[in-house]
Amino acid sequence: MRTIDDWLEAYGESHQNSFNKKMHWICVPIIFFSLLALLWSIPSEAISAWLPATYAPFFNFATIFISFALVFYLRLSVMMAVGLGIFAAICLMFCYIIAKNQFISLWALALILFILAWIGQFYGHKVEGKKPSFIKDVQFLLIGPAWLLAFIYRKLGISY
Repeated sequence: MRTIDDWLEAYGESHQNSFNKKMHWICVPIIFFSLLALLWSIPSEAISAWLPATYAPFFNFATIFISFALVFYLRLSVMMAVGLGIFAAICLMFCYIIAKNQFISLWALALILFILAWIGQFYGHKVEGKKPSFIKDVQFLLIGPAWLLAFIYRKLGISY
């Protein structure tokens, strides 16, 4: 099994160009949020009907996805799981607020952001001249957020 450092090193190989790195700082969090928002938007009454009304909005496809993702991160690093769990909670809070207030359709906003962010990602890789890591292994889709968080942790002196 690869360690968190193995994953981050392999991911970093195709993320050396400064423009591509900047695109990832912008696009990876947007993709993360928009993916959760798209999953949040899938009707989930059937899976949350047995819960009390207070908790039902929070048991949906987004929270199920995050639960599985956090297991992946926990296997690599407890600190990564904590950091990504906090970021996921913030994203889920925004999903809840946007969906509840309906000043814009959550799924429409998420779809627009998702498409634009992926265009940015692919353009960054075009400038870099290297294919995205997930082409080799789909698990790298979960490493992108951890790669950014590793930079933050190093800056703060937090070991992961």
